[in-house]
Amino acid sequence: MRLNSPQINLIVKACMKASKSLIRDFGEIENLQVSSKGPGDFVSSADKRTEKIIINELQKAHPDYGFVTEEAGIINKSNEKNKWIIDPIDGTSNFLNGLPQFAISIGYEEEKEIKCGVIFDPIKNEMFLAEKGNGAYLNNSRIRVSNKKKLKDSFLVTGGPKHSSKIKEKIFSEYVDVSKTVHFPIRKFGSAALDIAYVACGRFDGCWHRELSYWDYAAGSIILREAGGFFDFFDEDKSLSSKKNVIATNSMIHRELQDLVIKKDIE
Repeated sequence: MRLNSPQINLIVKACMKASKSLIRDFGEIENLQVSSKGPGDFVSSADKRTEKIIINELQKAHPDYGFVTEEAGIINKSNEKNKWIIDPIDGTSNFLNGLPQFAISIGYEEEKEIKCGVIFDPIKNEMFLAEKGNGAYLNNSRIRVSNKKKLKDSFLVTGGPKHSSKIKEKIFSEYVDVSKTVHFPIRKFGSAALDIAYVACGRFDGCWHRELSYWDYAAGSIILREAGGFFDFFDEDKSLSSKKNVIATNSMIHRELQDLVIKKDIE
């Protein structure tokens, strides 16, 4: 029997509360107020409303905890020990275009380590969660990564590049190189959080993403590791210190995929 920590219970409660308005908004997309944060990067009133509900719910229990959020930024900066890492809608473009592939992603960081996390897909009613040492779950069922052993036989997913990316050609070239190696066409689903969660439950064997923010992968990193997978960073760009390039796999294809993308970095 799974025993959830107080932090996991809080995150689940916040997700369930926030998802009610999010599901309603998804059904009325044409009425959403949309403002542009930049070319190809949009934020809706639903993002802000969802994040506000989550923050309010978590602050009730721990008003002193810090927050790292996509919309509101950093809250309670002085608390470096306890932090909530929040992405109210991971897959905003999908959401705004009526595609049901997006999720709420919340991680809890303690002493600079992610201790637990939840990725909740409100449309499919799928909740991926994990906490350190207690395994990973999809709703009430334990999940494990796939057992594919060779990259060429693997089912992969990736993302990007964003319109603002300075390394578009590198990302396109990398995509071509990996595509030539694997038998299945590579998927692009538009939500990095769900991509990692899908690797954790075996739907995909691996994924890689460039230029992700902390809130994109915080929850997914603990869910994948607790499901038996590997989560790692590659090709750090000092000029983009807040962005990370991540690789997430079932562990058995990790070295092959990593060598392929790192090889491209060196060229």
